[in-house]
Amino acid sequence: MDARFTDEQDEIRRALRELLHKRCGTEEVRAAVDRPQGYDPGLWTALGEQLGLPGLALPEAYGGAGCSRTEVALAAEELGRALAPTPFLATAVLAAPLLLALGTDAQRADLLPRIADGGLTAALAVPGTRLGTALALTGPGGADWAGGGRAGGVQARRTGDGWRLYGEADQVLDGHSAGLLLVPAHTGGYARSRVVLFLVAGDAAGVVRTRRTSLDATRSQGRVQLRDVQAELLGPDEDTDVRTALAALGDFVAAVLAAEAVGAADRALERTVEYVKQREQFGRAIGSFQAVKHRLADVYVAVRAARSAAYYAAWATVHETGGAARGATLDARWRATGGQVGGLALAQALEALRIAAGEGIQLHGGIGFTWEHEAHLYFKRAAGDELLFGPGHRLRAHAADAAGLFERGEVAV
Repeated sequence: MDARFTDEQDEIRRALRELLHKRCGTEEVRAAVDRPQGYDPGLWTALGEQLGLPGLALPEAYGGAGCSRTEVALAAEELGRALAPTPFLATAVLAAPLLLALGTDAQRADLLPRIADGGLTAALAVPGTRLGTALALTGPGGADWAGGGRAGGVQARRTGDGWRLYGEADQVLDGHSAGLLLVPAHTGGYARSRVVLFLVAGDAAGVVRTRRTSLDATRSQGRVQLRDVQAELLGPDEDTDVRTALAALGDFVAAVLAAEAVGAADRALERTVEYVKQREQFGRAIGSFQAVKHRLADVYVAVRAARSAAYYAAWATVHETGGAARGATLDARWRATGGQVGGLALAQALEALRIAAGEGIQLHGGIGFTWEHEAHLYFKRAAGDELLFGPGHRLRAHAADAAGLFERGEVAV
C-alpha cells in the first residue's frame, strides 16, 4: 500500500476545504438544517458545478469525473470536518453506485448524468433503523430488514401496467427531499419471498413524505409512505441479487463514513486545542495543565489511529483481495476479508469521534454543556451514526464472524 496522496487527490481536498470554509461555517450549518430540505441547495449546486462532487466516482461517460472510490472517501473527510449538511451520502454514496451496478443502459443514461451534475438527488429507502443490516455491516444481510415477506417494510405486486408498491420506510436519509427513491420491496409472497429494487419518483402519486426530527440535524431523515405507487424495476429483471449488491456496497459506504467521522473528530480536536490555549484559570491557560495535555494526547492518538484505519479502508475498496483457502493462517485469512475492513474502520472512527467530541464538551467547561454550543453538533453526529449504522461492538463482532476469527478449535489471543 502506498499511503502518499496524488496531486489530484491533494487538489480535491484543498478545493473542497476552501469552498466549505467560505460557505459552511457553524452559523451556515445551523441555518441550512432549518431549511425544508435539511441542507442548502445553493451549496449543493456549487459543489456540483465547481467541483463535480456528486459525480466524483461516476464514469465520464455519464458526466462524472471518473475518479476512484478513494477520492470519494477523501472528499467525505472534508465534508465531515465542516459537518456539511448535504445529500452527498444518500445520493453519491448509497444510491448512485446501485444505479451504476444494477441499472439498465437506459436507466443509467437517464439518471446518472443528472446525479453527476447535482440536478437530481436520490435516497435508498431501507425501512427503519436497518440500514446497517441491509449493507451487511452489522449482520449477514438477511431478508428480515426489508420486512421478511410478511407485514412491515414495502410489498410489491405485479399489475397490468407494471409494478405497484405499498408500505412504509422510516428514517430514510434525505427521504423527505430526494427527487428519486430506490425502494427495496418484497415480492413473491412468503414462500418465494425475495427482495427487489424499484425506482420511484419522489413526487409520484401516492408517495407521502414527511421530515423527521433526528438526533443529528445535519443528517436529515424522512418517513416515506407508499400508497399503491407505480414503480419501475431497477435492472433488466426481478432476479437481480439485491442483497449481494447491497452487501458489496456496504464496505464502500463504511469506508466513506469512517473518513467522514475522522474529519469531524480531527476538527473537534482542533477546536478544543484552540480553546484551551485561550481560556485561562489561576492566571494561566488551561492547556498548560498536565492533566489537560494528557487528555488531549489520548484524543490525538485515537484520531490518528482512526485516520490510518479509514485511509486503509478507502484504499482497500479499490484494491480488493481474493478469498483465502480454508486452511490459511489467521493473518492470511484476515487479509482476505477485504469486505469487512470498512466496518472495522467505521467502528474505530466513530469511537474516535465520540471521544473527541466528549472531551471537547468537557474541556470547554460550562459553555460546552450548553446545547447551543458547536461541540454538541459533533457529539450528535457520532451518536447519530452509531444509531443508523450500528455501534462499534456490533460492527466488530460481525467482522470477526465473517472472518472466522473465533472458529471452533482456535484460541483467541
